[in-house]
Amino acid sequence: MLNISNNKVGKHIDLSGYNSSKSVFNKAYYKHFNRFLLAVAIVGFIVLFLPWTQNITGRGLVTTLKPNQRPQTIQSQIPGRIEAWYVQEGDSVKVGDTIMRISEIKSDYFDSQLVERTNQQIKSKSSAVSAYQSKVEALNRQISALSKEQRLKFEQTKNKLRQAQLKLKSDSIELEAAKTNIAIAERRYERVETLQQEGLKAVKDVEENRLKLQETQAKLISKENNYLASQNEVINAEIELSRISQSYVDKISKAQSDMFTAQSNQFDTEAQVSKLENDYTNYSMRQNLLYITAPQDGFINKALRGGIGVTFKAGEDLVGIMPAKYDLAVETYIKPIDLPLIHVGEKVRVQFDGWPAIVFSGWPNVSYGTYGAKVVAIEQFISSNGKYRVLLAPDEKDHDWPEAIRVGSGARTIALLEDVPIWFELWRQINSFPPNYYQPESKMSADKKP
Repeated sequence: MLNISNNKVGKHIDLSGYNSSKSVFNKAYYKHFNRFLLAVAIVGFIVLFLPWTQNITGRGLVTTLKPNQRPQTIQSQIPGRIEAWYVQEGDSVKVGDTIMRISEIKSDYFDSQLVERTNQQIKSKSSAVSAYQSKVEALNRQISALSKEQRLKFEQTKNKLRQAQLKLKSDSIELEAAKTNIAIAERRYERVETLQQEGLKAVKDVEENRLKLQETQAKLISKENNYLASQNEVINAEIELSRISQSYVDKISKAQSDMFTAQSNQFDTEAQVSKLENDYTNYSMRQNLLYITAPQDGFINKALRGGIGVTFKAGEDLVGIMPAKYDLAVETYIKPIDLPLIHVGEKVRVQFDGWPAIVFSGWPNVSYGTYGAKVVAIEQFISSNGKYRVLLAPDEKDHDWPEAIRVGSGARTIALLEDVPIWFELWRQINSFPPNYYQPESKMSADKKP
C-alpha cells in the first residue's frame, strides 16, 4: 500500500475497489494545490525582478541638533558646602534663577567682610600713592630751585672771576709802570749823584732824588703786593666756581636720589594697589559664585549632590538641567565598511522606540510609522564602539516628528541607497557583499566641473 517496493501492488491487485483507495487517488484538491504552487512560483519569480532599495540600518539615540541644547550638568567653579536648595527635581527655571546657595570651606575666605576690608586696603594704599606723588613733585620743585640757584651762583662767581681778572690786569699794568718809574728814578739818582761829585749839584738834590727813589721802590713793592693779591682773587674765584659746582651737584644728586626713592616706593605701592584691586575683583566674583544659578531656561532633571551640609570639590557635578527649547536630532552609528556610502544631505528613515511601525526596509514607500530625516554631519574619527557617528536632522519636506519624543530615547535608522532588483539583493546578502557604492548627483556634477 505504501509503494516502497519495486513490486507494484497495483499491477496485480485492483485497488479501486477499496474505500481507502477511493478516498486517496480520486481527490481533486491535489490539482488545485499544484496550480497554487505553480502560481506562487510564477509570482515569486516576478517578485525577484521587482525594485529593492538597498539600505544601511543602525541604532541610535534621540539628541539635539545644537550642542548648547543638549542636557547638561551644572558645576561650581569653587569648592564649597551646600547650605540651601531653592528648586526641586522637575522644576522649570529661567536663566539666572538661583538653584542653590553654598558656603566657603577654605579658611582664606571665611571672613564675611573680606571684600570691604580689601577695599579699605585699596583706599589706604591709594592714599600712599598720592603721598608719594606729592613728594616726587616737591622734590622736582626742589631740584628745579637748586638748578636755578646753581645757575645764578655760577653766574655771580663768574662775574667775580672776571672782575678779579680785570683787576689783575690793571695791577699788572701798574706794576709795569712802577718798574718803569723805579728805573727812571734810579737813573736820575745816579745822574744827580754824579753831578754832585763833580760839584754841579748840591747834596740837597741828591737827597731829594734818593728820597724819590725810595718812594718809587715802595710803590713798586705795593704794586707787586696788589698784583699778587689780584692773582689770589682770581684763584679764589676759580676755586669758588669749582666749589659751587660740586656743592650744587651734591645737593641736586641727593634730591634726585630722594625723588627716585619716592618714585620707586610709588611704583611699588601702585603694584600693591593693582594686586589688591585684582584680589578685590576676585573676592567679589567669588562671593557671586556662592549662588549657583541656571545657565539657561530649562527643567531640573536630577540633583546629583543632595542634602544640606554636603561638601564638594570644584568642578564636581551638582545638578542636571535640560534646556527648555531644543531642536531634535538623531545620532546613529554605522560600520566603517558602510562609511563611504553615507553623504551629507542624504535621506534617512527613522523609527522611534515606542511608536508603532511597520517597516519594509527595501520599500520605504510602503513603510508605516517611520519619519524622514537627512544627514547633517558625519564624524571624522571612529567612536569608542568601533563605529562612526552620524547626526540626523528632521527632513523639512517630510511630515513632522512626534512632539512627545524625549531626548535620549532610542531610534532605529534606515539609510536609503540604490534601487536594485530583489534577486541582486538576495545574492548580495547570501555572499555578504556590501551595498553598491555610489555618489550623490550633486557631488558627481561638482567633480565633473573643470
